Amino acid sequence: MSESNIRSTSTSRRETSIPRLPLLWMAAALLFTLPPFFDSLAIWVPWLFLVSLALKFWMEPRGYRLRSVVLKLLLVGMALTAVFSSYGSVGGIEAGISLLVVLMSLKILEAHTAREFRVMVLMGWMLCLCGFFLSQDFATALCLLIAFVLLLVALVQFHRGASPGAVWPPVATTGKIFLQALPLVVLFFLLFPRINAGFRFELRPFRSPNTGFSDRLFPGSIAALTNSSEIAFRAEFPGSSTRPAGPMYWRGVVMWRCNGMEWQTPYAPRPKSPSSGFDIADGGGLVSSANSKKIQQRITLPPNGTRWMFALDRPIKAVPGAMLARGDYLYSAQPIRKSRRYDVGSSEFKENEITARERTEALEVPASITPAVRDLAHSWTVQNRDSRGVVSSALQFFRTQGFSYSLTPGEYADLDEFVFRRRVGFCEHYATSFATLMRLAGIPARVVVGYLGGEYNDLGHFVLVRQADAHAWCEVWLPENGWTRVDPTSVVAPGRSSYDLTSFLETRIASDQIGTSRSALLAKLFRSGVFTNVRFLWQTLSYEWDTRLLAFDADVQDVLLTSLGIASRGMTFLVVEILLVAIALLAIYFALMQLRTQARLDRVKALYEYFCRKTARLGVPRDPCEGPMDFARRAAASLPNESNRIRQIADTYILLRYAAQPAPGMLDRFAKEVNSFGARNRH
Repeated sequence: MSESNIRSTSTSRRETSIPRLPLLWMAAALLFTLPPFFDSLAIWVPWLFLVSLALKFWMEPRGYRLRSVVLKLLLVGMALTAVFSSYGSVGGIEAGISLLVVLMSLKILEAHTAREFRVMVLMGWMLCLCGFFLSQDFATALCLLIAFVLLLVALVQFHRGASPGAVWPPVATTGKIFLQALPLVVLFFLLFPRINAGFRFELRPFRSPNTGFSDRLFPGSIAALTNSSEIAFRAEFPGSSTRPAGPMYWRGVVMWRCNGMEWQTPYAPRPKSPSSGFDIADGGGLVSSANSKKIQQRITLPPNGTRWMFALDRPIKAVPGAMLARGDYLYSAQPIRKSRRYDVGSSEFKENEITARERTEALEVPASITPAVRDLAHSWTVQNRDSRGVVSSALQFFRTQGFSYSLTPGEYADLDEFVFRRRVGFCEHYATSFATLMRLAGIPARVVVGYLGGEYNDLGHFVLVRQADAHAWCEVWLPENGWTRVDPTSVVAPGRSSYDLTSFLETRIASDQIGTSRSALLAKLFRSGVFTNVRFLWQTLSYEWDTRLLAFDADVQDVLLTSLGIASRGMTFLVVEILLVAIALLAIYFALMQLRTQARLDRVKALYEYFCRKTARLGVPRDPCEGPMDFARRAAASLPNESNRIRQIADTYILLRYAAQPAPGMLDRFAKEVNSFGARNRH
C-alpha cells in the first residue's frame, strides 16, 4: 500500500472515531470544570455530567452511541423539563448554564466523529467561561485554567494521532502556545480600557446575603454560622508587619431595639454627629480609659449584597461611599455587589455625653419581662451605688452561677429559661440577656454584632476573618467612660477573645472541655507547621488574586496609565496604540517562526542534496523529477550494501520535510546518517 493510501486510511479512521487518548485528555479537562457547578447549580446537573462521562468510556470501546433521533429529541425534552422544574424558568444565568451542561452531557453520549470531538472541545471552553461567570474565586479560576489547558492538549493530541510516545509532546506543544500568547494576554489585561469594574462580578441575583449579618439578632442566629468557612473579609494593617496587640473586635452593626433575647437595629440608620475623646479597650469585661492609639486598617470585603461594613472597634470617621451611623458603625450607601476595599482608622474613644433621646431608647425594655428577671437586676442596684459596680455584679453572676458555652444550646422560650434554668448559650445569648438585664438595672445598654478575632497570616501579613468568627457583645453607658464594651461571653468562655473561633474550639477540645466527634490527632495534624504554612500560602495566593487581578478596575488602571504617562491621550488613542503594539508583536512572532522554519528546511534540503551527490558519485544519480521514495527504491536496488541506510535517510528526510512537528534530535540524526553514508565504499 502506498504512503498516500496509508495516510488517507489513517485520516479516514480518525474522522469516524475518537481515539482513546484525546478522549482521556478531554474527560480530565471536563472534570476540572465541575467545581463551580456543584456550588451553584442544581445538584443533579453536575452528577448527570459525571454519569455521562463514565458511560462514554463504557460505550466507546463497544462501539455504542446515542443514535436514535427520536430518543435524542425525547432526552432534550426531558432536559428542558428538568431545568424548568429546578429553576422555574429556562432563562437566567443558572438555568442557562444548567441547560448547556445537560446538552453537553447528551453530546458526550452521541459524539463519535472528529467533527463532534472538535465541537465538544469548543463546548468545553464555553463551560470554562460559564464556570467563571458563576465564581471568580482563586480555586475556581485555577481549576478552570487547568480545564482550558487540558482541552487544548486534547485537541493537539487528536491531530497528532496515536503514534508511540505521543503523550507528552502535546503537553509541550500546549505549553509553547501559552507562552507565546502570554505577552498579548498581559498587554490586553493591563492596557485594554475598562468600563467601570474589575473581573469580580456577580451575574446571579443575591437570593440571600453571603454574610450572617441581618438587622435582627436572636438565639441561634450566630451559632448557625459556626461551621461556615466562608470568608467575611480580610484586613491589612498598613505600616505594620504584625497584628494589633490584644483582642480584635470587628464592629459591624449596633442594635437598640430590645425584645428580651431578640434585638433589632433601627429601621433607618442615621449618621452620627461628631464626637471627641478617646479610650482603649482591655479586651473583655470592662473597658478602661487610657491614652488613645489609632489603628489603621485596609479592609477587603467580598460581594455580599448587604450594606454592612466592618472596622476594628471603633471606627473614627466615615469612609467614601459609606456613613458613620449612630452607634459608631459603618453603613454603605449602596449594597456591596462587587469586591470593595477601603482604608479606615479605629480607636476606642470616650463620648462626653448621651442625648436624652438615646438614653430613653437605650433603657427601653418589653413589658413581657417577668418579675423574677426584674428582681434579679434590681438586686444588683441595691448592692451597688454606681453603674460600674452593677456591671461587675452582673458579670460575677454569669461567672459563678453555672453558665456554660455551647455551639448548640438549643431553643429558648424566654429570658427566664436562660437566666434561671438551662444556662447554656452562645455569644448572642449572653450579649442579649446581659444588655436586657443592664437596662432593667437602669443602665443604658445596646448590643453590637460583628466579628471577634481572625487568623493572622504571617506570610501575607493580613487577618482572615471567616463567617464562623461572627460574635455579639454588649455596650453600656458609664458616666465616667461613656459607651463601654462589656463582653459577657469572655467570663463564661475565658480565652475566646484571644482566638478566632476555630482555634479557640481546638484549644477547648485539646483540654477536654468540649467533646467532639473529630479526631484530636487529625485536628493536631491540620494545625501542624507544614499544613499551616501550606494553608497560609494558599490564603496569600487567593488574597493576591482578589486584590491584584480581580480588583484591577478602571480606577486602578487610570493610576497605572498615569504612571506611564499615557492616561491623558484619550481612550481612542489608547485602543489604537494597543492594537498597533499587538500587531507588531504578532508580526515579530511570525517573522521569527518563519526564519526558524526556513533555517531548518534549508539545512534539511542541503543535507539531502549532499546525499544525492554522494549517490551520484557511486553511480546512481537522482533524476530531478524523481521523488524521494522512488529514488530511494532505485538507489537501494543499485547499492544493496547501503540499502537499509538509503531507506532510513529517505524516511527521515520525508518526516523532516513534511511533518508538522518532527521529533527532537531528528535533524541531528539525519545529518549524522548523511555524513556517514558511503564510508564503506571509500575503503
